[in-house]
Amino acid sequence: MLAIRLPAEIEQRLDFLAKETGRTKTFYAREAILNQIEDLEDYYLAQKTLTDFKSSGEKAIPLEKVLSDYGMDN
Repeated sequence: MLAIRLPAEIEQRLDFLAKETGRTKTFYAREAILNQIEDLEDYYLAQKTLTDFKSSGEKAIPLEKVLSDYGMDN
């Protein structure tokens, strides 16, 4: 179970959408979360990976070299 507080404007928009479409506010809240959670997970994983890389002392390989090594520099 999840309970969230929304700003009044968002709550009103959600109410209007639910009434106009015959769906519940819960339906739209769930849809919004499902549509955003994967992007958020990807963002935080990338952020952690970058932090880990920077703290490792490893050297980055320039994109041009990677492309050249794999014959993709055209």
